[in-house]
Amino acid sequence: MSAITTADFDAWLAAYGAAWQGRDSRAAVKIFTEDAEYYWTPLDPPQRGHAGIAAAWDGAVSQQQDIRFRYQVLAVTAAMGIAKWRADFMRLPTGAKVVIEGVLTAEFAAPGQCRVFREWWHAAETPAATG
Repeated sequence: MSAITTADFDAWLAAYGAAWQGRDSRAAVKIFTEDAEYYWTPLDPPQRGHAGIAAAWDGAVSQQQDIRFRYQVLAVTAAMGIAKWRADFMRLPTGAKVVIEGVLTAEFAAPGQCRVFREWWHAAETPAATG
C-alpha cells in the first residue's frame, strides 16, 4: 500500500461530498474498496461492500434535497485521514431543515480507496415553516 497524502485525502473528501450532494450512490461506492466497511454510527454494524453501501446511501439520500457538504481535514497518517464535516439539507417529504456535524475517519487500502469508514455525528432538525 502506498501512503496517502493530505492532497489524496482532500480529493477523497471532495469526491465523497460530490457524491452526497449529487445523491449518487454509484459515485460513492467508487471511492470504497469492494470489501469496505462503512460505519454510519459507532454502535451499529457496518454496511459492507459496494452493494451494502449503495443500498444504505440510496435509502438516505432519497429523503434529502438541496444537500450542502463541507469538511476540514484534521489529520492524515500514512493510511488514514481524519476530518470534521457538516452537511445541511432539506428532509423529504416534510421540508424540515437538517444540519449534521461530525467527525470521520477513513482508512485507506490505496489512495482514493477507503477500506474502513467510521463517523460520529449529531443532527439537529428544524420543522418546515407552515403558513
